[in-house]
Order: sequence, then structure tokens, then C-alpha cells
Amino acid sequence: MLVVVGVTVWLLRAWSDLWSRLTFSLSSDRFVGQVRSDGARCFGCGGSPCANRTITPSPHLAACAIPYQSQQKEGTALTTLDTARPVIGGVDTRLDVHVAGALDPVGGLLGVAEFSTSAAGHDELLGWLLEFGPISRIGVEGTGGYGAGLARFLRRSGIEVLEVDRPNRQARRRQGKSDTVDAIEAARAAQADRHLGQAKTRDGNVEAIRALVVAKRSAKSTKIKSLNQIRHLGFTGPEDIRQSRQGLSPHMVAVKAASMRPRAGTDTVTLATKTALAVLGRRVLAIDAETDKIDQLLAPLVAATAPELLAVFGVGVDTAAGPLVAAGDNPERLRSEPAWAHLCGVAPIQASSGKVTRWRLNRGGDRQANAALWRIVICRMSTDPRTRAYVARRSEEGLSKGEIIRVLKRYVAREVYPLLPRN
Repeated sequence: MLVVVGVTVWLLRAWSDLWSRLTFSLSSDRFVGQVRSDGARCFGCGGSPCANRTITPSPHLAACAIPYQSQQKEGTALTTLDTARPVIGGVDTRLDVHVAGALDPVGGLLGVAEFSTSAAGHDELLGWLLEFGPISRIGVEGTGGYGAGLARFLRRSGIEVLEVDRPNRQARRRQGKSDTVDAIEAARAAQADRHLGQAKTRDGNVEAIRALVVAKRSAKSTKIKSLNQIRHLGFTGPEDIRQSRQGLSPHMVAVKAASMRPRAGTDTVTLATKTALAVLGRRVLAIDAETDKIDQLLAPLVAATAPELLAVFGVGVDTAAGPLVAAGDNPERLRSEPAWAHLCGVAPIQASSGKVTRWRLNRGGDRQANAALWRIVICRMSTDPRTRAYVARRSEEGLSKGEIIRVLKRYVAREVYPLLPRN
């Protein structure tokens, strides 16, 4: 009986000692993780920087805290290394304000803040992100629009910039939309590799070509509208005006309209019609002068940027500008030739379901690059012997003209891809 009582007492004492040691180890380790005098991190809140808030330990933890040397002596303390963890950023760009969000490597939100779109605001945004640790990557929404300046600044600072698409429509419908939510979603897209790819650098000859192409395209559109308006005013106007335009080319029609001199004393309709025709004609001639000035800058730029591309059959200055602008100043961001074809909208998309295996037409991609490939194909179909022979053979096989053009555009994209300039 005495032996049983002695064993029981010994077991109770051993269990009490083990429990006290276990409780002491857990409580002291948690206390050491939360109250760091050197400052840096709070392990109780996921490892985020705690310089912006004060963490007060619980009374029962403070009561059991002992110096670090005692912990080492007892052999119950765990050494914690304060290593900086990479930060993933996301930016929702706007005209006047950029909203930035920061995530830790496991997806925890570190903070959200707003910054101006000026150069000083870009510096503040980068400094704010660096406060959380070294930056791994930053996802920017709208690198070709409001975020173009920020993307250039971050790239010059040595930061990897990823272009992210707008948030999923279904998720936005369920969760709502705000600039803060979009910034956090941009960071999560960059972290989960749901981004569209590396952003264009927009800092070389191709960006200059893009600016000139935009001006030339709008000039061409305005000229077509003005010529159509001259045509309609001419055949609906008085008889003498209508007769003076017959048999003239579009350019001469514009010259004739610009030379009209409305005179007082004529009827109101004639006076107003001649005035409108003169204004429209001078507009067309002014646009022609602007286009000539743009061509003088555009042709040397394209020749210096992609001379091998200009040597391809059916490729001129305007046609070469389309693929160059689509690829950007850093075409090495394109992973492969199929990715380039998909960007140009000439790669068919699989639309299979169940027992049905089929492919559908790709209506996405860069439509200007797609139009450039179409012009090359149309030129070759009328003047290139190889292409004409191919069209004849495929027509005998039952393919329509549209189907043949789509196949040829895919071939031309494959031919153009290795000729894109690479740094």
C-alpha cells in the first residue's frame, strides 16, 4: 500500500514539473516574439512590421518573462531569426491618384495607401513599399494608360513590373468594387501569376513610332470624314457647284473645294454651301501637310528599328509599324511564336466540348497588328507567285477565300516573329 502511494506521489510531481516547463516555454517564446526592443517584427500578427503600432503583452505573459540568458540556460527558448521577407505590390492607377497595396509572401495584407501621380508621388509609393521589406514584384493595372509613367519609373528603379488585367467581373459583382479592392486584387494577381505578362517598357524607338502612328491614324480618319462631307455637300448643293465636281479625283475635289470664294449677294444656300466646302477643303489639305510631316519622321524610325522587317515582301513603313507597336520596345517579353500569334489574334482558339472537337476564330488580340498582317496577305495574294499558287491549291481543296486568308495570316505571323528587334 505504501509503495502504491509513493509511486502516485512521484508521478504527480513529475507531471506537475513537466506541465510547468511546457507552459513556461510557450508563454516565454510568445512574449519574446511580440515585444522586440529592436523593433522589427510582430510574429503574433503574421510577421508584419509593427513600427506603426505598439504591442502590449498580456499581464500573464509579462509575469512569466525572464531574461534571454536564463532561457538559454534552461534550454527552453527558441532562437528567432529576423529575416526580411519579400513584398508583392499592386497598384490601381487613376488620372490623379494611384492606390497601392502590399502583400506578404503568404498573401497577408500589409497595408493600402494613396499617392499622387506626380514624380514625387512615385517616389513616395516606392518608399512606402520598401518600408515593408524588399520588393519582389509589382502588378500594375493599366500600364498602357494611367500607369505608363509609374511603370517606367519602377522599371528604372530595378523593380519587376507586371501588367495585370482588371478584376474578374463575377468577383466584382459579388464583392463590390473600389480602388482599394482593385489595388489588392492587382497584388494578388501578381503573386498568383494571373498577370497578363511583363509590361512594355515604352522608352525606345517603338514608343516614338506609336505616338506618330496615333497621330497619323486620326489624321487619316478625319480626312476620310471630311472628303465624304465634301462629296455629299457637292451632289446635294446648287447645280453650278454639282457640275464643277464631276470627273475629279478625291484630291482634286478637295483642292477645288478649298479654292471656292463665297460672295455676298448670292442666295443664302449657295453662300452657305460654298463656305462649308471651302472650310472642309482647306481641312483636307492641312491634314495632307500634317501627314507628310509625320511620314518624314516615321520612315527613318522604322528603318532604323527593324530593317529586316522592312525587307519582307509586302511590308512597308505603315505596315511594319503595326507589329512593332504590338510587340513594344521589349519583344523578348513574348514567350514564344504561338504567344505572338495569339497577341495578333491569328491563333485559333479551341472550343471543344464533350465529343465535339473544334476550333473557333480568335476575335481578340491587337487589331492593328492583325490589320497589318491582313494587308501583307492581300498584297501577296495579288503579286507574289508562291502565294497565288497556294491560294489556287487551297481553293481546289474547298476552302473559302476568308479561310485561306486566315491561314496565310498565321503563316505571316510566324515569318514576322523572328524579325522583331530584340535588345
